[in-house]
Amino acid sequence: MASPLISAELWAVIEPHLLAIPVRLKGRRPRVSDRSTLTGILFVLLTGIPREMLPREKGCGSGVDYWRRLRDCQRTGVLDGLHRE
Repeated sequence: MASPLISAELWAVIEPHLLAIPVRLKGRRPRVSDRSTLTGILFVLLTGIPREMLPREKGCGSGVDYWRRLRDCQRTGVLDGLHRE
C-alpha cells in the first residue's frame, strides 16, 4: 500500500492554519474534508494531471471544489502561513 501524501505528523502542523468553515452549508452537498482536499491539491500539483481528472472513486471531490478551496487559501494567506511554518 502506498504511503499517504500527508503524514499524521505533517497534518498536525498544517491543520491549525486552515480556515474554520462549517462542515455543511445548508442546501449543499457535504463538504470534502480538509485533509482530502489538501491531498487532492498536492496530487494535482505533483502529477500535473488536470484537476477534473481526480478519481472520485478514491474519495476525491470535483476539481472545481479543489480549485475553490485553493483559491480561498491563497486569498486569505493560509498558504503563506503554511510556507513559513
